[in-house]
Amino acid sequence: MATIVLAEDDPDIREISLLLLRRAGHSVVPAGDGEQGWRAVLFHDPDLVISDVDMPEMNGLELCAAIRGNPATEHLPVICISGILMPGDDRVTRAGATVLLHKPFTANDLLSCVNAAIEAQDSPARPG
Repeated sequence: MATIVLAEDDPDIREISLLLLRRAGHSVVPAGDGEQGWRAVLFHDPDLVISDVDMPEMNGLELCAAIRGNPATEHLPVICISGILMPGDDRVTRAGATVLLHKPFTANDLLSCVNAAIEAQDSPARPG
């Protein structure tokens, strides 16, 4: 399965998400804030990043922008999760996130989002 960096400052959400993702067969590298998440991305070369938007040190939008701004990581799918952004808020799109998952989310929501992002990444490019 995939190696996933999970940047989430809420310990309860981080632990539950970690458990769900590991039960689904993924290798997960937890990070308590965006700065730790960025270091984990650079060190672990993950297949996917899941990041909360509202975090200390480096928020999820800044993390996503850092990923997109680095040629070694710009291809990574990034799932941003947020309980504070309203539908239609384009900051996630401007930062380059693959998708926004709203809190609260169910286990199925999270795993479906992860699977879709991984499948899209693995799919060969379609001729335009």
